[in-house]
Amino acid sequence: MTETLGDQPVVVAIRDAIVRGDFVPNQRLVEADLSAQFSASRANVRAALIELANEGLVERVQNRGARVRAVSIEEAVEISEVRMMLEALCAAKAAERINDEEIAELEQLGETMRQAVAGGDVVGYSGLNQRLHRRVREISGQRTAGQVLERLRGQSVRHQFRLAMRPGRPSVSLPEHLAIIEGICAHDPERAQAAMRAHLESVIKALREADGDPLRG
Repeated sequence: MTETLGDQPVVVAIRDAIVRGDFVPNQRLVEADLSAQFSASRANVRAALIELANEGLVERVQNRGARVRAVSIEEAVEISEVRMMLEALCAAKAAERINDEEIAELEQLGETMRQAVAGGDVVGYSGLNQRLHRRVREISGQRTAGQVLERLRGQSVRHQFRLAMRPGRPSVSLPEHLAIIEGICAHDPERAQAAMRAHLESVIKALREADGDPLRG
């Protein structure tokens, strides 16, 4: 039986803590400490760390236990390139499947994103950004792509958050997100797919620029 933290499996609790940044890259993950922190048995913590290692969030070092895996800019770019292909597929599928209620939801989400950028709420906008991408995946009904994307998101989330915090970045990404919403809500798969690809290409460019190498921009 899977040990839980309330209604939450231990692996989910540790994964969320890594994604939130409670544990920093290369930080050691000591089973005894995690067992106490999450009120879980050592066996369940060990199993959770093995699962997270398979997901790419944790790495196990011989004779030194586990630590949070550091993701380089280059790897974050590679992840974003894979995301671009899969999220473009999901955007096209979402445009085919979306219903009137979901159209209203995405349009309201776009308006809330506008208000967040206008009000300078960068953290709030970052959360809305993640919510939009998640809803596009859900509306698409493409479960396999959605599962892969969720695992990739966890690996690159720190870079995505740092990117979202860069001055001026929300003003760049907002029209890209609104174009995605417009294409999906118009039931136009090609337009939605192109808008999603353009957005992720912009993310990749910004990640490379953040790495300080203008030749990669």
